[in-house]
Amino acid sequence: MQTVNEFPYQVSEHAHVQIPMPDGTLLSARIWRPETDVPLPAILEFLPYRKRDGTAERDALTHPYMAGHGYVCVRVDMRGCGDSQGLFDDEYSPQELSDGVAVINWLAAQEWCSGDVGMMGISWGGFNGLQIAALAPEPLKAVVSICSTVDRFADDIHYKGGVMLGENVGWASTVLGWFALPPDPEIYGDGWREAWLHRLENTPFLAEKWVQEQARSAYWKHGSVCEDYSAIKAAVLSVGGWHDGYRNTIAHLVENLDAPVKGLIGPWIHKYPHFAAPGPRIDFLGEMLRWWDRWLKGVDNGVENLPDMRRWLMDSVPPASSYDERPGKWIGDPATATNAATEDWHLTGQTLSQKQGKAGRVIAPALLCGQAAGEYFPVSLAPAGTVPGELPGDQREDDALSCCFESAPLQDARSIVGAPSVRLNLTSDRPRAQIIARLCDVHPDGQSTLISHGVLNLRHRDGHETFVDLPVGEPLDVEVTLDHCAYTVPAGHSLRLALSSSYWPYVWPESELANLELHTGTIALPVRADRDDEPTVSFDLPKAATPRRTRQLSETKNKKTITKDLGTARLTLDILGDTGLVEDLETGLISGTRLQEQFAITDRDPNSAHSSFTWQRRIGRGDWQVVIDAKVSMRTDGESFLVAAELKASENGTEVFAKNWYSAVPRL
Repeated sequence: MQTVNEFPYQVSEHAHVQIPMPDGTLLSARIWRPETDVPLPAILEFLPYRKRDGTAERDALTHPYMAGHGYVCVRVDMRGCGDSQGLFDDEYSPQELSDGVAVINWLAAQEWCSGDVGMMGISWGGFNGLQIAALAPEPLKAVVSICSTVDRFADDIHYKGGVMLGENVGWASTVLGWFALPPDPEIYGDGWREAWLHRLENTPFLAEKWVQEQARSAYWKHGSVCEDYSAIKAAVLSVGGWHDGYRNTIAHLVENLDAPVKGLIGPWIHKYPHFAAPGPRIDFLGEMLRWWDRWLKGVDNGVENLPDMRRWLMDSVPPASSYDERPGKWIGDPATATNAATEDWHLTGQTLSQKQGKAGRVIAPALLCGQAAGEYFPVSLAPAGTVPGELPGDQREDDALSCCFESAPLQDARSIVGAPSVRLNLTSDRPRAQIIARLCDVHPDGQSTLISHGVLNLRHRDGHETFVDLPVGEPLDVEVTLDHCAYTVPAGHSLRLALSSSYWPYVWPESELANLELHTGTIALPVRADRDDEPTVSFDLPKAATPRRTRQLSETKNKKTITKDLGTARLTLDILGDTGLVEDLETGLISGTRLQEQFAITDRDPNSAHSSFTWQRRIGRGDWQVVIDAKVSMRTDGESFLVAAELKASENGTEVFAKNWYSAVPRL
């Protein structure tokens, strides 16, 4: 990645600018301002992740670059987080979104601002950028939303297809530890300790809330912009990665927004595309700059004429837990005509055939299926060989525990671009069941690479708002929509559809084991043909501003271990991630994070499932040292989810806060 040190504008940085909210609470902003008397547009990134240390590394690569090209870049800590006053209550809460609107209006009113504002962000910042845009504050003219969602229930880290994700309580533990850190005394000044202890005393038990809301209730509809796409008036650049959990949003926005919108999706994980893996990386700062120039400065640069969807069409590769690069090519398509014709493949015996037939198979319980799923949304890739299983590995172990249908070797290559869907007619012997569908690329040597997958709680077959038990012994029709993908299966390879009724630890299993008898089934593949007028899609090489200066003080550690007790048939997955201690040479802050995750389950006993997530976060400077220990765990007794959490905080070796939570949440 090229480092750029010279810009059209000199930039001055302001580490702590306080922005007043209507109730008097002061939010802390870090601002990069071009040195000019001419008012310029502002670009806001609004996050809970601690601008002083949490996002400082990526901020250094991005915001000075944008400021150097004529934008006031503003990175704001949310209420109750980092160096801001107040209390955090929940993700994407009405208070958060109201604060975001107030920040935008404050920015637009400053003498150094032209009155036009953009919002940018990845993940949380991508989410609230869309949500605040749906509130339509007048100064907000453009949004760049990366790795985000339009539907907080159906397509977020909590639930998928109406099934609780294994990461639901994992995310609760992340938030519990992350937001328990104190303000930086050097920034916050007198009163920092009182503010910190007040935060700790008012820590919300979000794990309980997120487990309670098991259907698509009003809680999840709040902030889900799919409820009313027309509310968004700002121009939206939607960006994502095929190796991220939020790969569906881009097509949803491009197909549904009335406002100007473009989609861009590459082979990346949950990172900004100028430094994400796998490659190829792109000049994403240049992409954003052109978006801002067009919609915040009125520059006629033609971005509205770009293809509606720019996708990286991935070539077939052997399965691996990490990749440096994903071979393929860039393709461009309009929103309304993706040049993909639906191709139906029928489940016939043990085969996928283009001729109709009967499936005549049973999906039998296999609770250990899912060990090759990889992480729900990878955040980083460790060096090769150090963290197996970050991305989906060879699917053959899971395939062996699934009901599989496989095509003959393909005579011609097929580029699958879009969202495959599986239609099944089946009978269940239990009133509750789930189904997982995986589409795989089977290589001539037998290796199996995951192309896409989908999950469905069969009690949500008529929608995610209600639970409807299965009519035991009666056939019914269901449809499972798989995640969007762009993948070329070469000639000589085969297609495999693998069906299972559990997928641990990716999703939480049902409370009882069900046998699903398949009568008929079809998978519809969106197969894209090359176009005679194929648009040229290309990008410059990545560039960034000068990286933050740091020093690694202790080694990083990453380890993943899968243990199976042959006597008890209990399978345990242990994951360790440790960043080591890192010193910021600009601020003097020393910080580090250590995460231990454990998932365990006993075959044939769905109520044996257990997960725990333990975070330790450290921050300090000189003789001031803070340690946060946070843990969230969950198990089930068949009738309820049993959720526990604990939080401890110490300063200079002395415990200053400790609290435990516990809740038995009925399974709906």
